[in-house]
Amino acid sequence: MASVDLGLPGPPRTAAAGPATPRQATDDLVDTFGRVARDLRVSLTDRCNLRCEYCMPPEGFDWLPTAEVLSDAEVVRLITVAVERLGIREVRFTGGEPLLRKGLENIVAATTALRTDTGEVPETSLTTNGLGLEKRAAGLAAAGLRRVNVSLDSLDRETYATIVRRDRLPDVLAGIDASEAAGLTPVKINAVLMRGLNDAEAPDLLAFALRRGFELRFIEQMPLGPPEMWKRGEMITAGEILERLRTRFTLTAHDPGERGAAPAERWTVEPTEDTPGGTVGVIASVTQPFCGACDRTRLTADGQVRTCLFSRTETDLRGLVRSGASDAEIAELWRVAMWGKKAGHGIDDPGFLQPQRPMSAIGG
Repeated sequence: MASVDLGLPGPPRTAAAGPATPRQATDDLVDTFGRVARDLRVSLTDRCNLRCEYCMPPEGFDWLPTAEVLSDAEVVRLITVAVERLGIREVRFTGGEPLLRKGLENIVAATTALRTDTGEVPETSLTTNGLGLEKRAAGLAAAGLRRVNVSLDSLDRETYATIVRRDRLPDVLAGIDASEAAGLTPVKINAVLMRGLNDAEAPDLLAFALRRGFELRFIEQMPLGPPEMWKRGEMITAGEILERLRTRFTLTAHDPGERGAAPAERWTVEPTEDTPGGTVGVIASVTQPFCGACDRTRLTADGQVRTCLFSRTETDLRGLVRSGASDAEIAELWRVAMWGKKAGHGIDDPGFLQPQRPMSAIGG
């Protein structure tokens, strides 16, 4: 099996942290490879109202019982600990589908009332499939949400319905329009290409994004859905994505030093006769991992810390919260969890095992 350079064990591209720091010497979420987590991904629910082929089976999964899901107050408390005690500066709300969380606006408002270790408001964003966004975009913006990432895998209504198993493309496009009108910008579009379904649409998706002033990110399909739905040899790779885009556009790679901890490698897109210029990104989690620059920590809807999307272990914070633990105790356990973060996700290791939880239960 071909090996992939994970860019390890050096420090993150954005940090001048030098060698790994002993955990006891800092309040931040550091690991033994010198990486510092500044970005918190918070899953608000494992439920979803779509059934994307690359994410879940047609019948869906068995959802978490309500009693196991963190309450709004518990979510806010853990975010507060992360921001005020652990150096988190960016919070992204995910799911499942986070718009299914009734208290979302209140959670956002409580988050944006916090201040980071630099005295700034935490940067907040939302990753969503767009269903229901038309009605809630203005309220989310009023609560302090900064921007949205919307999944859009096809501009063809029939193809979209085939991929997500629901005929909802008009609703997604309406949600994107409402987000732009509410000032949740720059609107970012996420697209996963699947061979024989929508891979030929790559140039059309980019043209749509450029004309609207959106930032498009293509994401390699990852082994985080039903096991039978991911086959390495059938995955559309970053290289193939770029080949398809270059059939219509001229692309120039950005300086790698500008990337920092961002998951997407970016290219400048030259304007054409009918399309303005701009940028496009490709998140090559499988073929070109960026583990060496990872600055993320994850909290599942049931209060478990995950150090990586592909972790097979979790650390229970919900139990601490519900047993009356102090904020200091919660913060310390979170630090211990992140200290044990592995060097990389290991997809190309012979012994790689897909996580027990699917993406919808982890949060992106």
